[in-house]
Amino acid sequence: MYLCSRLLGLSHPAHPVEPSQPVGGEESSAAPGRREVMGNAQKKPHGRGDRGPHGEAGAPHHGPRRGKGASADKYRAAHDSGEKAANGTGKRGSTASVPADPTGGSKESHAGGAVNLDAPCGALPPPLARLKNEGNLLFKNGQFADALEKYSQAIQGYTESGIDSPDDLCTLYSNRAACYLKDGNSQECIQDCTRALELQSFSLKPLLRRAMAYESLERYRKAYVDYKTVLQIDCGVQAAHDSVNRITRLLIEQDGAEWREQLPDIPLVPLSAQQHRREEPPSAEVLQARAEKAAMDTERKAEARFTALKQEGNDFVKKGQYQEALGKYSESLKLKPEECSIYTNRALCYLKLERFAEAKKDCDAALRVEPNNKKAFYRRALANKGLKDYLACRADLQEVLQQDPNVQEAEKELEEVTVLLGQSLAIADASLAKPRKTVPITEVDGDEETASVSVSGAGHRGEAAAINLRPTNAYEFGQALNTARCSGNTAACADLLASTTPETLPQLLSTQLDGHTIGFIMQALDSHLLERDPSLVYQHLNHLHTANRFSLVLMMLEKDERNHMTHLFERLSAVHSSEFTKNDLQNLANKYI
Repeated sequence: MYLCSRLLGLSHPAHPVEPSQPVGGEESSAAPGRREVMGNAQKKPHGRGDRGPHGEAGAPHHGPRRGKGASADKYRAAHDSGEKAANGTGKRGSTASVPADPTGGSKESHAGGAVNLDAPCGALPPPLARLKNEGNLLFKNGQFADALEKYSQAIQGYTESGIDSPDDLCTLYSNRAACYLKDGNSQECIQDCTRALELQSFSLKPLLRRAMAYESLERYRKAYVDYKTVLQIDCGVQAAHDSVNRITRLLIEQDGAEWREQLPDIPLVPLSAQQHRREEPPSAEVLQARAEKAAMDTERKAEARFTALKQEGNDFVKKGQYQEALGKYSESLKLKPEECSIYTNRALCYLKLERFAEAKKDCDAALRVEPNNKKAFYRRALANKGLKDYLACRADLQEVLQQDPNVQEAEKELEEVTVLLGQSLAIADASLAKPRKTVPITEVDGDEETASVSVSGAGHRGEAAAINLRPTNAYEFGQALNTARCSGNTAACADLLASTTPETLPQLLSTQLDGHTIGFIMQALDSHLLERDPSLVYQHLNHLHTANRFSLVLMMLEKDERNHMTHLFERLSAVHSSEFTKNDLQNLANKYI
């Protein structure tokens, strides 16, 4: 209760702050009974506070060159924006005191509506919050002297209450400074603004009000520094821009070309205090647009770099500098790993450098990207030729000619590789054509029947030979097949095939496959097995072509052997079977004929 009586009473004087008092003092600087010692000799009559260079800031006028300040309307010297009240119509000198409401709250009615004078203000106790609200209302009504008294009482009460709320005290000093500025008391305004800034560094309104007060006292250098600091905090304060331009002209007239050297240091405002940098986080649409733009920029740069590297590689190829071209093409592929033309270009370099395995690998990569790339097929054919894989080379060349029959280079290469393929097959056949001694094979097992066929005069020296019709491995199968072929016993071969699972035939023939063996098997299938089981014949043919070296051996068949194969497929096509269709048989025949 004692504190409330001190806060609400108007008879307790406070200690005035003289203009010579050092900045930063924490004693209250004005009291109702001692206003005559606060510099109010400069006070103008009511209604003239807006004729200075800063509009409603209340600073005195100092000549026509500063008259433009009247347009600085963004930050007028008013109290803190957070404590706005509706505009009133009271006259200067009247009081805002309102009888206490019986319910504990009081309201002031005016043109703008009811104002709750007991509204909370930050961390201030209710009596101090009421004093501040009353001061705000009086200020809005143009009663600056009475508002000053309320703010002074609130400051004094804050000091005596022992609370710790620097932000609230900063606002009280800033609001009272606005009152001093309106009354033309610039010196007191400067002191209160300085106190506020000691509590809250780089607070915008105290800085702006102090700058206006400095300018009204023609202390232009300090005013310039404060205005520039304001613009660091918020570059959108037009009043500060106007004042900086105006003061700059005055300082140039006053100090000459070296006027900047005589300025005090302008403090550097930290980023955390710069209001214009406190942007809200960008929206999802903005972030997406930025990401898309960044991706497009990156893509454009990569495309330009890729084009340059490819051109450099092409230039090196024209000069015959294939090793240097390799480096450029490799760099290009890092940027665009799915570019088919780079693989084929690099394959050409590998071919020129006789690095055939790497050339083939690049052609394979190109064909994965573009399965019908003619250039990739042709260069892979050359790589296979270098690797002496003539069969694969022949297949690639045939693919090239199938796409474009007019490629003369492919025709010449095909002729050459056909000769090389024939030579290699002749060598292979010579190694397989060595005479072998026929050894009788007879399996004896007490638990199983032994199936064998005796052949008189079938051996190399005329001795009898037995054909094992139930071989258990590839070696036994090869021996049985070789015995039947050497004796010309196609019936025994048919029996051997009838007892063999078609899926295992390619593995059983892995060491025996040659042109004569394929021809003999075709005779056995045509002469004996076709009549007994056409479906089994189809199944054997369907698996036989998957054996190793089949395509190579097929190319070296004699004319009679090819005729036997054709005859077999003709007879098989005349058979009606539920196991295969005409279309299935045609597709299979294409692999043989």
